[in-house]
Parts: sequence; C-alpha cells; structure tokens
Amino acid sequence: MEPRAIHHLGVAVDNLDEALATYERLFGAELEQRETVPDQGVEAAALRIGDDRVELLASLGEETPVGKFLAKRGPGMHHVAYEVADVGAALKELSAEGAELIDEQPRRGLFGLEVAFVHPDAVHGVLAEIVSDG
Repeated sequence: MEPRAIHHLGVAVDNLDEALATYERLFGAELEQRETVPDQGVEAAALRIGDDRVELLASLGEETPVGKFLAKRGPGMHHVAYEVADVGAALKELSAEGAELIDEQPRRGLFGLEVAFVHPDAVHGVLAEIVSDG
C-alpha cells in the first residue's frame, strides 16, 4: 500500500464542544466540518491546524467503538488515517500482507470519504484508518 499522506489524526473526547473550544483557543484550529456518523456511532469534528487536520470524535453511546474506547482508555489518541488512491485496493494489499482488517469493504465516513479500518494489533497498537475520496 502506498499512502499519499496522513489524512488526519483521530482523537477521542468526552465532550465535543469543550474539545473544540480548547483546540481553537490553544492551537488556532478552524472547524472544517462537524457531522454525526450514526453507523460509526460518533459525532465528529474535523479541524484544520495549519495544513493538517485533527478529527475529534465524541461517542453517541457506550456500546459504540469510540464509547468502548473511552470507557477502557479515556480520552486521547484514537487513530491515524492514511490517505490512499483506492481504499478497496489498499484493503486487498493489506490483507495479502497479513494485516487483520476490521472492515473488509470500504464504507462512508466523514466528508463522504470512503473509509476502512485496520485492527490495532496489526499496527503495533494503533488503530489505522484508510481513506480516499472514492
């Protein structure tokens, strides 16, 4: 797999409004988009910080992936998202290399991007998200 870039860093937060205010105040972050993604169980806010992006994730419930993450680990770094030309092709390559996939097929994420996740055990403890604009 040949990533184009790191698309964003995902951070799990307890309170999205408080986290937004903190990132804006401390780092001059600008809100790029805020959206609820029901199938992922999150309300997400994408922030631009210079040329880069941080995605803040608040859980929609305790039994969602981010809800479980927050219960187990508390707020903090959740994932690193890698931008690729084709998520489906990247998943095939990762699978062929023996990576444990969470998603076998791409799904819709924030911004309408195609996304898929690679299990943290495959990437030394860090959840990886693969993204493309489809």
